[in-house]
This record gives sequence, structure tokens and C-alpha cells, in this order.
Amino acid sequence: MTNDLYERKTFNHSILVLPSDIDELGHTNNVVYLRWVLEVAEAHWKQAASEELQSKYAWVVLRHEIDYISPSVLNDNLIATTWVDLPDGARSTRHVEIFNQTNNKLSARAKTMWCLLLATTMRPKRIEKDITDVFC
Repeated sequence: MTNDLYERKTFNHSILVLPSDIDELGHTNNVVYLRWVLEVAEAHWKQAASEELQSKYAWVVLRHEIDYISPSVLNDNLIATTWVDLPDGARSTRHVEIFNQTNNKLSARAKTMWCLLLATTMRPKRIEKDITDVFC
């Protein structure tokens, strides 16, 4: 559930487009954007959540949506900005925008549905204040 009344907490993650990211068309492969979406989510979780929370909970992806806006190419410097919407039960929507600092264009936009799990049981867990305090 999105709530326009809360001040979203954003997290930024730098990316350099490497030779292994480039496909036969000479731009970043679509699958690489998905990898970056996952990398920025993990980096955000590890930076924002305490070690206690990280050991108590795990996250699993339920759905990805990615819009490819403008291609990136070898050696482009990108910045991935992410934020999390208010939760709905055990589910939470994470947004990622990958901005190309080389040409000042939005390269891709993603929306990913995540489910919070208790690490001990790997069962869904309703998202409560300990998690919303980290992200929302």
C-alpha cells in the first residue's frame, strides 16, 4: 500500500557498467538490470537493518516489473535509488530507479514485491514496526 503522507527514506547505490554487463547489441543486458535491482535491495537491507534484524528475517521476491527507459553502455556511471512503500501484511513493494549519470537520463525503473520471512521457519511474517522503522 502506498501512502503519500509518509516521508520515504531513500538509499543510493553506485554502479559502473562493466564489459560483462554488455550484450551483443552493445548496451547493458536486460538481465543485468534485474541483478542491479537485487543488489541495491540487498545493500539497502544490510546498511539500514541491524544485525539482529538481519538474522531474524529473510526476504523473498514475489514479483518483478522493470521498465527499460534509456540504454546504458560500457563505463557508464549509474546511481540506483531505492525506497520501500508501507507494507501490506507480509508484503512490501520496493521501487528502484537507475539513473545514468553519464547522460543524465533515467535508464530503468523497477517495482518489486517482496515477502518478509521469519528466518527460523522461512514462513511469511507480517511486517511490523521493527521493519517499517528501517524503511518507512
